[in-house]
Amino acid sequence: MSITAVIAEDEPILRAQLKAKLARMWPELSIVADVGDGEAALEAIDEHRPQLAFLDIQMPEMTGVELAKSLAANRDLRCHVVFVTAFDQYAVEAFDANAVDYVLKPYADERLQAAVDRLKERLSATPAPTQNLDALVAQLSARLQPQNERLRWIKASVGNQLRLIPIDEVLFFQSDEKYTLVATQTLDALIRTPIRDILDGLDSDAFWQIHRSVIVNARAIESVSRDFRGQATVKIKGRPENLSVSRPFSHLFKQM
Repeated sequence: MSITAVIAEDEPILRAQLKAKLARMWPELSIVADVGDGEAALEAIDEHRPQLAFLDIQMPEMTGVELAKSLAANRDLRCHVVFVTAFDQYAVEAFDANAVDYVLKPYADERLQAAVDRLKERLSATPAPTQNLDALVAQLSARLQPQNERLRWIKASVGNQLRLIPIDEVLFFQSDEKYTLVATQTLDALIRTPIRDILDGLDSDAFWQIHRSVIVNARAIESVSRDFRGQATVKIKGRPENLSVSRPFSHLFKQM
């Protein structure tokens, strides 16, 4: 009898990546549905009654934790839940403490293989009715306050590939009305995230907003020059761009 699973992940590229890696690491596993939101996942689980459900914690309609609670409360729909998460290692301790399986994004082979091995061991047991989800939610809420969250990488499409760009490699962000340019030493990528949302996840000591549409990595600044009007312009190391500093942010370069 084959082992069946449903994948719920709201980012199509990451969903396809997880599906492909599972197919390689666990050929006996049959993915009966892969969907992009919580409600679609609930419908798929009700239809297919899988033994496993890979649930993204943050997705539209219903979060992964809310969906897991719903499954745990319904004896007919109970299955072994695996949370898919981008939370950092400190927060992941909450999963370990509550005996909940998880897979970290991006999907590193070593970590995913470890999760697969744990799942194979647990499949012989009956899925728990609650999985300590209330305790998990409480711990995550305490540990993951928004102001403490920091971007560790930027997910961007380059051609037909998803690139996970470490935040330290980003030299600057520059937005227009539709897209934000993510510039590194070796590539340019476009994302749809507004500059204000990016700013919330950055360390303000490391990344400086110099214009309403530009954020620069302070370590990437090669020089600052001024024209006859006092207008400051930032030169970025290894890049041809000269980025203008708007007046509200000129105080950053007063001593330069």
